[in-house]
Amino acid sequence: MSVRLTEGAIEAFSTGSDVASPFLQVVNIRRIDGGSGPARFRLMMSDGLYTMSSFMLSTQLNPMAEQNLLAPNCICLVKKNVTNTLKDGRRVVIILDMEVVKSAEEVGEKIGEPTPYVEGQTKSSAPSASSHTAQPLKPQNGHDASSNRGPSRDFGKKAMPALPSTPGGSSKVVPIASLNPYQSKWTIRARVTNKSSIRTWSNSRGDGKLFSMEIVDETGEIRVTAFTQEVDKFFTLIEVGKVYYISKGSLKIANKQYSSLKNDYEMTLNGETTIIPCEDSQDVPMVQCDFVSIADLESRDKDAIIDVIGVCKSVDEVSRITTKNNREVSKRTINLMDMSGKVVTVTLWGEEAEKFDGSGQPILAIKGARLSDFGGRSLSALFSSTVMINPDIPEAYKLRGWYDKEGHALDGQSVTELKAGGGGGGNTNWKTLTDIKTEHLGHGEKADYLSCVATIVYLRKENCLYQACPTQDCNKKVVDQHNGMFRCEKCDREFPNFKYRLILSVNIADCGDNQWVTCFQESAEAILGHDADYLGKLKESSEAAFDEVFQQANFSTYNFRIRVKLETYNDESRIKATVMDLHPVDHKEYSRRLIANIRKLAAQ
Repeated sequence: MSVRLTEGAIEAFSTGSDVASPFLQVVNIRRIDGGSGPARFRLMMSDGLYTMSSFMLSTQLNPMAEQNLLAPNCICLVKKNVTNTLKDGRRVVIILDMEVVKSAEEVGEKIGEPTPYVEGQTKSSAPSASSHTAQPLKPQNGHDASSNRGPSRDFGKKAMPALPSTPGGSSKVVPIASLNPYQSKWTIRARVTNKSSIRTWSNSRGDGKLFSMEIVDETGEIRVTAFTQEVDKFFTLIEVGKVYYISKGSLKIANKQYSSLKNDYEMTLNGETTIIPCEDSQDVPMVQCDFVSIADLESRDKDAIIDVIGVCKSVDEVSRITTKNNREVSKRTINLMDMSGKVVTVTLWGEEAEKFDGSGQPILAIKGARLSDFGGRSLSALFSSTVMINPDIPEAYKLRGWYDKEGHALDGQSVTELKAGGGGGGNTNWKTLTDIKTEHLGHGEKADYLSCVATIVYLRKENCLYQACPTQDCNKKVVDQHNGMFRCEKCDREFPNFKYRLILSVNIADCGDNQWVTCFQESAEAILGHDADYLGKLKESSEAAFDEVFQQANFSTYNFRIRVKLETYNDESRIKATVMDLHPVDHKEYSRRLIANIRKLAAQ
């Protein structure tokens, strides 16, 4: 009961023949840095007779080399591979799946006296038990690994199934992992995981348009961009989730500013490109993700692009914000928790925010989210991100099982709020108003962020409204010219009208203290229950009705998200507290948190 190297496999690989699951010995491993992309590993392998140094690990097998599972002298079963022929005729064998059947320590030495293979060279393939046979391997499932594969060079009968061919049968399909700019003819079969809308531009050289997509197969992923004529040709053909044969695109070094995919290259469609739908697509993966645990986010660099998956612990309502270029966009924040017990705030934008349904606490996976250090660690979906709800992947099923069994009982520790607490500790950054003073929140170099449950006890209605510039991209206060016109100094223009804006000073209180906070447009409108335009007209028409709005808002209780920072004005320093967000109290969640705090204090 032993494992024999598959003699003749190296010769077959070198001549482009297929080899069915050969046993090979690793002679040497060389790491090739990928620049901004993932590293690659090049192997020299031996079949006991010959060696060949042009084996490459696909990137999903990198952990085997990085964790030293692959080491010189170990014996491997190559389960799946593909041979790629370069322009100069050299062949590179991409290993897609392999298993170490005997470690380097168990083997101890190089088997036989293999020499580098030279085409046309012959060498006796008679097996030698002393030199070509490794020590016995423990049987798995009652079968001897060598009983099915003796040393044979008759590869015609044991050939791997041929790689898929294009519908025309003109060329074999190659894996994405093997693509490089030096190839002239290739066809890939891949699934579209993300597709942008059409974007246009206009400059001195003319007008143009483009769209991009991300595609994946079982070996890797790549970004694809189409310009102008190719946009007209392919945009309507491409559907997210569908599989296509793609041939004759142009390859170049990837611009990592626009792509977070783990590929050194990116593809551009051209006039010779063909894209044909593929019906047989079951073995093409839906998506390729490299998920990062939420607990590991604090060790990642700011602005890193990462993949994340978690359970939607809580979901906020959609809100509307105005961007720096005065464009209104939808925004929704979600609290995600994974099996580490950590929670992170994720922000969705635009259409993704509007259509997201968080009922039933679904599993949410995001490929290509940007990591921020705003208020601790948080994530934001990008234009290029892929957002998946309850994806059909093993990680999602594992996470769902864990959450339904035990995870639902955890409050979770927030990495978003953890750093913002100014030394707060606890399970999340929930604070009392007393903590602002006792923990000196806001006294550091950066502002601190906290969450608290508090009740409104007074609203200062004086000067809560101001007349602002009516243009969409300006909120500057205007000056009444007393001639029916209003002047904006920022825009250097006069207007016949204006818009109302809110700045509301509110005194809030909890069980320990009270605090003056400032509420701007969105949070002020949420407290008063009306928009600024309505309130401005109400104040002009009925002061009593205007006062009643403020009376109705008193003694309402909210979950406040507050930014605190020590500021100095006229040589006087004081804490400025600004409401960043507020929501009605979820009494079930609030009670659960209070009970957890009581138990924690009782155990001390």
